[in-house]
Amino acid sequence: QNYCQEVYQGQLASVHSSARNQELQKLVQTYIISPWIGAVTSCRAGKWESYWEDSSPWNYANWAPTHPLHIVTTCTTLNIRDGLWRSRFCFELRPFICQY
Repeated sequence: QNYCQEVYQGQLASVHSSARNQELQKLVQTYIISPWIGAVTSCRAGKWESYWEDSSPWNYANWAPTHPLHIVTTCTTLNIRDGLWRSRFCFELRPFICQY
């Protein structure tokens, strides 16, 4: 997120529809590893919740079965093959999708 903001003056992508999710999946299908999008899952006030880093409304989700994980705060990848979202440890180095 910081790199998107500092280098591109953008945000990690937030996804608010199936159409947008499919558009981004097509964009990244040539990637070797699934990229970051802007969803974070964390425990807030004793309850697990997901939110967008750009503070936009949480009105769509496309989680893979068993995701998001509710163990520690996690970030989210958009799978290059199936378009489903998966929780990952936020410190992993991966490509990312910035939006402007």
